[in-house]
Amino acid sequence: MNKAERYRTTKDYAQIRWDNRLEQELGALVDLSLWEDSAGGRDCTSEVIVPEGACGRAALILRSPGVLAGLRAVPVILAKIDPGLSFESRHQDGDEIVSPGAIAWIEGPVRQIFLGERIILNILGRLSGIATLTKKFVQAVTGTGVRIFDTRKTTPGWRRLEKYAVRCGGGWNHRLGLFDGILFKDNHLAFLTELHPGVPRGKLAAQAIHKAREYRRNQPQPANDRDANDLLVEIEIESLADLEEVLLAGPDIILLDNMAPEELRKAVALRDRINPAVELEASGGITLETVREVALTGVERISIGALTHSAQALDFSLEWVPMSKASA
Repeated sequence: MNKAERYRTTKDYAQIRWDNRLEQELGALVDLSLWEDSAGGRDCTSEVIVPEGACGRAALILRSPGVLAGLRAVPVILAKIDPGLSFESRHQDGDEIVSPGAIAWIEGPVRQIFLGERIILNILGRLSGIATLTKKFVQAVTGTGVRIFDTRKTTPGWRRLEKYAVRCGGGWNHRLGLFDGILFKDNHLAFLTELHPGVPRGKLAAQAIHKAREYRRNQPQPANDRDANDLLVEIEIESLADLEEVLLAGPDIILLDNMAPEELRKAVALRDRINPAVELEASGGITLETVREVALTGVERISIGALTHSAQALDFSLEWVPMSKASA
């Protein structure tokens, strides 16, 4: 039995880490941000009152408790603006801050500090908000063995950054994109139902899984960040009536969409009896108030779009450090 035919012992999509690819995408985002905020580098207000060449220091202030994400972005942003800017911090991404206050300092040409201020605050606030919300979900399921996953419901252009923030909060990354896994969702199955009228939906789902595994076996060349033989096969079902046939087909993961806890428990019992190698993932409208109840049903995974599409930005500000204090 070759690798593509075996059940994966670790059913994980590629996990985002801070790397050159992420920094390249961040750089493109910073270029766009600079253009929309300063038309490529012009700050009229600073030109009025800040002498060219003046230098100073400002503090990055966290105003509310939370989990940091995006500190590693700050040096990249500053380097884009002016290599003469320096960055100092006593913290790192993933740190949970309980007492608001100064977390980092920026020093260098004053005009350039002001030029980067809003871009830095926007990125830090957005990513730290995602990390903070993720940490709340992770803490809510402590002791259950369930992992919290993100989704593709991300801000266009920010996907790697936002998924990185989920990791900073202790969550796990679902597939990065369409290239990173085979996931049959309700619209795929609706299309197959129209294409093959009269064939039961469960049978069509099982056939799709078999085709996906054949595809995986026959695609040895690299598929972007992954080898095609490593592509996970996942399928979404909305009814327990389809579950048995899908389990027999042997996907890596079954996504149980919008099921009540009692239905999830039944799905877990059926899975345990028919095919224990398949992991079950719950999704759909799960909140901080309901996530633990879902976790206790026996599923292995919970995916939550709200981690990235509904996180509230953490409150940061940039505050000037008076010359007397900066030199003290």
